[in-house]
Amino acid sequence: MKLISWNVNGFRAVLQKNFSETFSALDADFFCIQETKMQEGQAVFAPEDYHIYYHSADKKGYSGTGIFAKHAPDSVVTGINGTHTDEGRVLTLHYPAFTLVNCYVPNAQPELKRLPYRMQFEDDMRTYLSALKQEKPVIYCGDLNVAHKEIDLRHPKANAGNPGFSPQEREKMTALLSAGFIDTYRYKYPDRVQYTWWSYLRSARLTNAGWRIDYFLVSDDLQKNIIDAVIHDDIPGSDHCPVELDIAL
Repeated sequence: MKLISWNVNGFRAVLQKNFSETFSALDADFFCIQETKMQEGQAVFAPEDYHIYYHSADKKGYSGTGIFAKHAPDSVVTGINGTHTDEGRVLTLHYPAFTLVNCYVPNAQPELKRLPYRMQFEDDMRTYLSALKQEKPVIYCGDLNVAHKEIDLRHPKANAGNPGFSPQEREKMTALLSAGFIDTYRYKYPDRVQYTWWSYLRSARLTNAGWRIDYFLVSDDLQKNIIDAVIHDDIPGSDHCPVELDIAL
């Protein structure tokens, strides 16, 4: 089974940048997107043989998630146990054999002014995922807005303490992994250097001054099922690139 996750930085915009061709070429069973920046119905994209689910923010043109799934779920849930629903950040599909959670984690913002909310979100998400894990295996993907280790960004020393690389955010990722989850890319490739996001400033993508902040995590009971984890850093269209998980399910 193939899953794709991509922060598209505006779904309506990426539809004008060969998204349909990329979608078809990747041919995923599940295609998760983040930062859709739209309300449901504002974009027309209806690929055959896919079920489509969106979770939009209350605020127009902001945040939002979506999933294109070849398999209809048993149920669809938004938010985290009835909370964190207003920004469209969490979309969960329940299946008999596993649960898929697509997430766009809040950015801590300059000067870490939104860090308290980010910390609460992380704690609530870890509790949510841990509870789901007790019921069945979990696949958690999305723009998690953190470079976990120094290997995960080009300039770690210059960015120490900045949003996405603060000690607090990195510690929350460590806590989640310690709760029984696996970073599939780092599990497959412990020493490989690839990035998933590049600032639009200073030609960062041309110089590969990037960050790895987009992930597929799986509960540790799926470790033996992981086949491959791929970063498609050659695919343009957004300031992020798609990431892929191939897993036997």
